[in-house]
Amino acid sequence: MAKQKTGGWLESIKTIVYAGLIAIGIRTIAFEPFNIPSGSMIPTLLVGDYLFVSKFSYGYSRHSMPFSPNLFNGRIFGSLPQRGDVAVFKLPRDNATDYIKRIIGLPGDRLQVRAGVLHLNGQPVRRELLGPYTVDGDGPRMVVRQFREFLPPQPGIEPHAHNILEISDDQPFDNTPEFLVPAGHVFAMGDNRDNSLDSRAQSHVGFIPVENLVGRAEFIFFSVDGSARWWEIWGWPMAIRWTRLFSAVR
Repeated sequence: MAKQKTGGWLESIKTIVYAGLIAIGIRTIAFEPFNIPSGSMIPTLLVGDYLFVSKFSYGYSRHSMPFSPNLFNGRIFGSLPQRGDVAVFKLPRDNATDYIKRIIGLPGDRLQVRAGVLHLNGQPVRRELLGPYTVDGDGPRMVVRQFREFLPPQPGIEPHAHNILEISDDQPFDNTPEFLVPAGHVFAMGDNRDNSLDSRAQSHVGFIPVENLVGRAEFIFFSVDGSARWWEIWGWPMAIRWTRLFSAVR
C-alpha cells in the first residue's frame, strides 16, 4: 500500500513537471500572455486588456525565455518589425521591465516630432482629426483629440494606419530633436502621445536594441475595466469589456 502511494505521488510530480515544461515551451516559442497596466497605448490598448504576443514574429533572443538567461547574443531566425507593429520589448536600461509600444522607426530612419506632427525621413506623416476622445480609467478623466495617423508605405507592405491621442501640440514630447535610428535598433512611441514614456525619452527608453524585442502583440483575449474587484463576483459581467474580446491589435 505504501509502495502504491509513493508511486502515485511520483506520477503526480512527473505530470506537474511535464505540464510546466510544456507551458514554458509554449511561452518561449509560440505565444505569451501580457496585460496592460498603463494608458500609454490608449486608444489601441486600454488599462485592463490582456493580450497574446507572438514570440516567433521577430525570431528568438535570450529575452524570449523566462528571466532572460544570458545563454547567447543576437537573434535566431531574426527579422525586423514592420513600421506600425505593436511590440513588447525589454527596457534597455535594465533588460528586465516589459514595455509595449508601437514601432515607428527602423534602422537608418530619421525621426522628429514638430508641433505634435511626426516627421519620418524629413517628411511629415499625415494625420486626420477624428474628433474628441474621453480618456477614462487612467488617472483623471479628460477629453483629448483623436487622430488617424498614416505611416508611409514600405516596399511590398501595405501602408499602416492607426489612431493616436493628443492633449495638445505643445506638450514636452511634441517638439523633439531629430533622431537617427542606429543599426540594430528600432524606435518606438506610444499611441497616447502626450502620456507615453518612449524612445523620445532618450535617457529612459531611447533606441531599442532588436535583441530586446520579445514579440508582436496579436489579439486581446480578455479585458476588464476595473469596476469590480476579484471577489465581487456579481460585478464581473458588467466589468468585462465584451466587445474587445478576441479583437486583433492593429
